[in-house]
Amino acid sequence: MSFDIERYLNVRSAYGPSLGVDGGLAFLMDTTGVPQVWRLDEPGEWPAQLTFDEERVAFVAASPTRPEFVYGKDEGGDEKVQLFRLAADGSKTTPLTDRPSAKHRWGGWSNDGDRFAFASNRRDESVFDVYVQGRDERGDDATLVHEGDGWLSVVGWSPDDDRLLVHEAHSSFDHDVFVLEVETGQFEHLTPHEGNVRYGSVEWGPDGESVFVCTDANADTLELARMDVTEGEMTVVESGGDWNVEAVTIHQESGRIAYSRNVEGYTELTTGRVDGATVTEQRPFDLPTGVLGGFDFGPDAQRLAVSLTASTDTANVHVFDLPSERRTRWTRAATAGIPRDTFREPDIVRYDSFDDLTIPALFTTPDASTPPYPVIVDVHGGPESQRRPSFNPVKQYFLAQGYAYFEPNVRGSTGYGKAYTHLDDVRKRMDAVRDVREGAAWLRSRADIDEDRIVAMGGSYGGFVVLAALTEYPDVWAAGVDIVGIANFITFLQNTGDWRRSLREAEYGSLEADREFLADISPINNIESIEAPLLVLHGRNDPRVPVGEAEQIAEEAAKHVPVETRIFDDEGHGFTKLENRIEAYRTIVDFLGEYV
Repeated sequence: MSFDIERYLNVRSAYGPSLGVDGGLAFLMDTTGVPQVWRLDEPGEWPAQLTFDEERVAFVAASPTRPEFVYGKDEGGDEKVQLFRLAADGSKTTPLTDRPSAKHRWGGWSNDGDRFAFASNRRDESVFDVYVQGRDERGDDATLVHEGDGWLSVVGWSPDDDRLLVHEAHSSFDHDVFVLEVETGQFEHLTPHEGNVRYGSVEWGPDGESVFVCTDANADTLELARMDVTEGEMTVVESGGDWNVEAVTIHQESGRIAYSRNVEGYTELTTGRVDGATVTEQRPFDLPTGVLGGFDFGPDAQRLAVSLTASTDTANVHVFDLPSERRTRWTRAATAGIPRDTFREPDIVRYDSFDDLTIPALFTTPDASTPPYPVIVDVHGGPESQRRPSFNPVKQYFLAQGYAYFEPNVRGSTGYGKAYTHLDDVRKRMDAVRDVREGAAWLRSRADIDEDRIVAMGGSYGGFVVLAALTEYPDVWAAGVDIVGIANFITFLQNTGDWRRSLREAEYGSLEADREFLADISPINNIESIEAPLLVLHGRNDPRVPVGEAEQIAEEAAKHVPVETRIFDDEGHGFTKLENRIEAYRTIVDFLGEYV
């Protein structure tokens, strides 16, 4: 039985769990077409919908002391998230921020549940300050406790609620951590360092005098480390070995800890208890093969809620009962009637690039079709990201239609160590595009791939890679699909949100120092070389890659090849509303049907 793309886009996801003080589970689910807050009191029952907005909800966080939540949402994909307080039964919603022109980055509830913290660019669009606000306060009642000069996030309250941990990102691979005293404003730097060092997933230790963090300060991969707040001494708690320890969460009162490792894109989960600089009672949990999307301890730390997804299973929320070590799946996000056994698993493959660097990739072939297959080369965004074996309904649709699917983690991708992530920095940018060309060559060498029907598709930074591949290596591709991609690094850096320009310049190069190079590698300046038909999709409200990138590449490419363009007026950096997703991906299906 064959299903159309709309059916696949109606496959649902449940994720972002938060366990409430009353025992209920809040989570996000997209049953209505956009993610909203839902609630369960028992596993497997029909969930209660708590929010009914037309816009996506970004997160939900349960109060540690009251039956209520805070959630965040933006408007039309503009990423200017506003915060709201929500009664646990959904009966009352209270706006908390009321500053629609500013972004609000959630920083967590205080342990007594009377206050919360957030970072916002209210004062200056280009930087983030730290605010503390009472649960009954609103809008301008929030107290500015620290003026920032960069990309700040609040990552947690100390056990006695007198200090905040603050994280600053100088680039995607260079971070710092600070302790902020709420009453005095004293701002103590915990992580002075040289070069690029990541400090991520930062958590207070139960003693309030230590911080746990995932860092590559002394290794190529991320390790779990403990930092003494007073002395600044750092001790490795768990080495990542060849793989990253990518996330950690700690329940302060009980000392329970959970941390995850990313092994070839798949997640391994371990729990235990913090005992000084060590973790005792370590227990690896038997996760289904897949990818962990987030985790949250319940108020008494007897339960741990996680969201899990796999190539053949959409995202769902599972709850571990820690004393019994029993895992229960709480949500049953629907697959729109598509049999789960029709979804295909990828193989992890590797190929050599132009300089003999080994590139990892996910490669999936269709089940029922006869080779040789057309193939979609799908390039992830970031570039500080990784294509992992999670559920992708669009991928599964094309596999069912007889396409193979190839997802390279080109140089610059995360998940393979610090050295690998820096192989595409600034002047080495086009080496990542060469990796895609070599991936296509690997595909063309296979008897089961039709070398005349290779498609390049990608979003955001992946959209740039698509455009660069089409213009640098035009004879390789049958068609290209650019989704919210960068066409011109000069106009991109000039017009991207003020709050993120310095972060992007750290990765791509600066307008001041690298303008000529950035112009040279911009696909818009080599567009006359394009030979393959091009489809361009974008959201008009995109604050990251402004819509002008789509408009200029579509206009210039149309002078040389067939071009189709879709601009969505109520979307931003990607497509979240179901009706828009259906239109966007149906357009891709029709486009590839015509040209491939």
